[in-house]
Amino acid sequence: TSRQVANLLEMTRLESGAARVRKELCPIEEAIESALARLEKQLSRHHVSVGLPADLPAIPLDVLLMEQVFINLLENAAKYTPPGSEIEISAAAGKREVTVEVADRGPGVTPGDEQKVFEKFYRGRLPGSAPGVGLGLTICRAVIEAHGGRIWVENRAGGGAAFRFTLPLEKGQETFPKAATKEV
Repeated sequence: TSRQVANLLEMTRLESGAARVRKELCPIEEAIESALARLEKQLSRHHVSVGLPADLPAIPLDVLLMEQVFINLLENAAKYTPPGSEIEISAAAGKREVTVEVADRGPGVTPGDEQKVFEKFYRGRLPGSAPGVGLGLTICRAVIEAHGGRIWVENRAGGGAAFRFTLPLEKGQETFPKAATKEV
C-alpha cells in the first residue's frame, strides 16, 4: 500500500540522516489534530479522546515528523483494536520533559516483546495480525530519539497497550502564558 511505501521511504531518510529535524516551539495539539484529520476514515469506528492539560507548554519539535509519529501510533491502535473501542491520547508536563501517551483497549503487546515491537520489520505474534511491514513503530522510535526523547510500550490493566514517549523541553522553558490580568 502507499502507507507501507511511505514508511519504507521515511525509514530510509531517517537512517541515512537525510531527514532533518526542524524543531520549532509548537503546541503538541497541532501534530495530534493533523494526524486525526488525516486518519479520519481509519478512526471512524473508534472513539478517540484527547486529554491535554490547558497549561501544557509548547514543545520544541518538528511538527511534520511528530505528526507521522501520531499517524503510526493511531493507525496501529485502529488496526489492532475492536470497532467501538476507545483510543486515548494524553500528555503531562514534567520538569524537563513532556510525556505523551496513546493508549488503546486492544490485545496489548505479547509479553517479552515490549522492546522488539520497535525493531525494524518486526511483526507482532498476535493471532490475526493486521497487514504491514513492521516499520511504523521503528519510525516512531527514530523520530522520538532524534528529538532527544524515548519511547516505550506497556500493557494496560484491563487490556490494551499504552505507547508512551517523552519530548524534552528547552532549558528555562515556561508554560503557555496565562491570561494577563491588569489592574486598572
